[in-house]
Amino acid sequence: MTQTLATALSDFPITRKWPAQHPDRLQLYSLPTPNGVKVSIMLEEAGLPYEVHLVSFGTNDQMSPEFRSLSPNNKIPAIIDPDGPGGKPLPLFESGAILLYLAEKTGKFMTGSAAGRYETIQWLMFQMGGIGPMFGQVGFFHKFAGKEYEDKRPRDRYIDEAKRLLNVLEQHMAGRAWLVGDEYTIADIATWPWVRNLVGFYGAGDLVEFAKFPNVKRVLDAFLARPAVERGLNIPKRPG
Repeated sequence: MTQTLATALSDFPITRKWPAQHPDRLQLYSLPTPNGVKVSIMLEEAGLPYEVHLVSFGTNDQMSPEFRSLSPNNKIPAIIDPDGPGGKPLPLFESGAILLYLAEKTGKFMTGSAAGRYETIQWLMFQMGGIGPMFGQVGFFHKFAGKEYEDKRPRDRYIDEAKRLLNVLEQHMAGRAWLVGDEYTIADIATWPWVRNLVGFYGAGDLVEFAKFPNVKRVLDAFLARPAVERGLNIPKRPG
């Protein structure tokens, strides 16, 4: 069986750059960024066996033809599940799509009711369409190359939008443990790494007046206290 899986995975050019040592396991190609850790946290939470491969931005691995053969948008994370639908290998890119797939594959971190399922997807889309892109722009203009721009209007635009999105979360989280009521879901796995990054790695807590959002901080702290989250935030390990 292992040989069959190894043969099937060898059909994917990405395995030439990152050979599978455990071809029976789900293959994760990633880096511990807010988008990357969504999938590692999900895998740790679900207890699904996987093998991780570091995609180094320092050496432009994400631009290599092998990686782009799996993720044509040259963004991490990406996966190959050797045991996909019908028992055939399934390649996937885009973190939100991967979270949805893994939730359905494992039957975990997606509410049971039809209405709850769409509520979960709704908040997942909120992260992907708003939280991620807007917080990422704050990071660019506050921490990275954009901080050198003398004109602060672009930076301030994204700071204002980040505050607005945080206020949406603040109001929604009042009286709730997680984004979808009492149930911890893939919407939380997608959202809270970005909040952590905004106030942590980007150092933008004062800029967005994070102290004004106590409900957001409460849920972020609860998220970071989960053992699987703590593990997943450091997978894969960066070199050095």
